[in-house]
Amino acid sequence: MPELPEVETVRRGLEPAMTGFVITHAHVNRPDLRWSFPERMAERLTNRRVLMLRRRSKFILADLSSQETLLIHLGMSGRILISGDPLGQFAHDHPAPEKHDHVVLEMENGARITFNDPRRFGAMDLIGTDRAETHALLHKLGPEPLGNQFDGPYLASALMGRNTPVKSALLDQRIVAGLGNIYVCEALFRAGISPMRRAGRISAKRAAGLVPIIREVLTDAIAAGGSSLRDFRQADGELGYFQHSFDVYGREGESCRRLDCRGTIRRKIQSGRSSFYCPLCQR
Repeated sequence: MPELPEVETVRRGLEPAMTGFVITHAHVNRPDLRWSFPERMAERLTNRRVLMLRRRSKFILADLSSQETLLIHLGMSGRILISGDPLGQFAHDHPAPEKHDHVVLEMENGARITFNDPRRFGAMDLIGTDRAETHALLHKLGPEPLGNQFDGPYLASALMGRNTPVKSALLDQRIVAGLGNIYVCEALFRAGISPMRRAGRISAKRAAGLVPIIREVLTDAIAAGGSSLRDFRQADGELGYFQHSFDVYGREGESCRRLDCRGTIRRKIQSGRSSFYCPLCQR
């Protein structure tokens, strides 16, 4: 499932083709994805101007001139692709329609925005912009890891007294929004913290030191266009490249990349997910 860097990469790709432009026609080609689409979705999108594109956790939010917001979640295999941008931002002409093109937005600038999702685990909804943060999928989310509310004192307080592994705590979207398995593994490696260490046993100083590392990992991943594993593509159809920079994720049995470490990367299943780590330099 795309994590924060992949979703942010898609949002940034969509921005020049959507922000400030009117959706001249919306095609909704089925009644649902993971859940049913809202009533009259095509009608409510058509002739609406996109005022702003923003991201909350792993969701893209498009604020519209109708004072509604289109909420988009990519799910496991969802992709949003742009074609026909007259400004030359993207290389692709309009392709022939594909079987899993479930929602297509025609923009006034000639761009076409296509949501393609073979497995249909994605989601879309329309909500009042002034009530967006109270949506069922958003209202329990913790602070953004790249935002000002996510700082050392906050994380130290959030981890205090927790008996769960720190890996599980950082994946808890109520503690910090948008982090997923890949980037938690990478951040814990850079911080030298074992994914099995109990969250409540991490000192306040060490927790505070983890905050800039998390931000650094996410920033590096966004700069690389995210990580392309299986289905992910950027909005212009290109692959992300951060997977080539993984220190631990997917590297089971390979040597630790720290020059002063002779460890071998291991994999352990935690709560049904694979944790990759170096047993020698992560404590």
